[in-house]
Amino acid sequence: MLACVVAMPCAAAEGPDPATVLHALARPAPSATAFVEIRGSALLKQPLQIAGEYRRPDADTLVREVRSPYRETTTIAHGQAVIAREGKPEQRYALDRVPELAGIQSSFGALLDGDAQALQRQYEVTTEGSARHWQLRLQPRDAALLRRVRAIHLYGDDGDLRCIVTEPVRGDLQRTVLGAAAQAVEQGAAVVTACERSTAP
Repeated sequence: MLACVVAMPCAAAEGPDPATVLHALARPAPSATAFVEIRGSALLKQPLQIAGEYRRPDADTLVREVRSPYRETTTIAHGQAVIAREGKPEQRYALDRVPELAGIQSSFGALLDGDAQALQRQYEVTTEGSARHWQLRLQPRDAALLRRVRAIHLYGDDGDLRCIVTEPVRGDLQRTVLGAAAQAVEQGAAVVTACERSTAP
């Protein structure tokens, strides 16, 4: 993979400068974006499609609101995750018990702040493509998260993050489209197509 590692010389690499990509992605709080996510499982006859919205009301809080096919709100702040699902008791977890949620908060926070150094502290960051059509590959540095997530791939165009593909150690890839792409998606196949579109120079 042609790659450029954050905070290292990039003269010989063909990927875009990660700091430049993150600067274009920056969305100061408060901010919100729609999402559509596809989850596959051997227990399901077909992948589950989940739609909702990510919100960042302030720099220290991330809210993931699922609106379809069920209603659930996950609020990540102050070292804990609070999950409120319609018709069920509220659940609270310390983030050190749920490394995936801690990883979501840290990566989203760094992306929306445009902070390459903060992202690099949590992940080994490499790039492919061009400044116009780019891919960031995030490999967790945290051992607990790395035992569950092999890598996270981010695909975007200019200053828009279009798709997130999470590569778990076990199980199927999880694909999420964001923003305008999410609003345009009507079927799961469209999510896969959006996420698997290769970067172009």
